[in-house]
Amino acid sequence: MTSSGFTLIELMVTIAVLAIIVGIAAPSISTQLANQRVKSTAATLANALTEAKVESVLRRQNIRVIYANSSAPKTIKLQANGNEISSYNISDKSTVTQMITPSTVTNIVFQPNKRIANNATVLYTICDSGSNSETPRQVSLTNIANVNTINAGIC
Repeated sequence: MTSSGFTLIELMVTIAVLAIIVGIAAPSISTQLANQRVKSTAATLANALTEAKVESVLRRQNIRVIYANSSAPKTIKLQANGNEISSYNISDKSTVTQMITPSTVTNIVFQPNKRIANNATVLYTICDSGSNSETPRQVSLTNIANVNTINAGIC
């Protein structure tokens, strides 16, 4: 009489092999998730800036873009005459650094003539605070309100 099934040793070897494979794959999955968060945040930021440009032309008024990184959740708000038009939430693990030229400008204001107020240019660098191995992205905004996203920057 023969019995079919697995012995305890076969089962333990199988579990050990699976544990080794999971141990090798886990860091890669973590990096992929961090890269996806960075991509998502960059896309959200680019969409918000593009919407602000379009709304300023359609409404024929200035649209202010406000990035609130101190609140939870982090948000990007679009305002016209002090009234909020729309709001975008960003992942809490994403870090966005903003560099505006000239340095005297504190807010991004889209004008109906398809330009940025004060001839400002902006460079946003997006990183993920949960990982150091992700690829940072940059969203640039020119003074003629063109929005570009590239893989660059230092976290």
